[in-house]
Amino acid sequence: MATNPNDWNASIIKEFRANEGKVGGFFAGKPVLLLHHTGARSGTTRVNPLMYRKEGDNYVVFASKGGSPNNPDWFHNLKANPVSKVEVGTESVEVTARVADPEERDALYAKQAKEHPQFGEYQQQTSRKIPVVVLEPKR
Repeated sequence: MATNPNDWNASIIKEFRANEGKVGGFFAGKPVLLLHHTGARSGTTRVNPLMYRKEGDNYVVFASKGGSPNNPDWFHNLKANPVSKVEVGTESVEVTARVADPEERDALYAKQAKEHPQFGEYQQQTSRKIPVVVLEPKR
């Protein structure tokens, strides 16, 4: 197993693309997408595998970073550059990201924590309120 987060991400991304969006290990049986985002300072395009939930036509992702005290880099990047894309299964979808307002955030996070209890644990592990990002497909 890769210990460097970049190596771990790269192996998940490779597996995702080789298996039409299905991956094993930590993500086995869970809904996973590949989030493309542009570095706020660097302008470099990056890709992160993330669990998500579908809400209507939207994809919802959670800036949990495993309960870390800091938000993940992708969250800062999406705030700076909200036009992005996701890979879901074999599809590539252009999206615009927005941070959920507090009421929407609480409802979405509660649903996610109920279905995937580790998200409840992540929130308990950190003093920050974990942000929720709604990815709206471009129409």
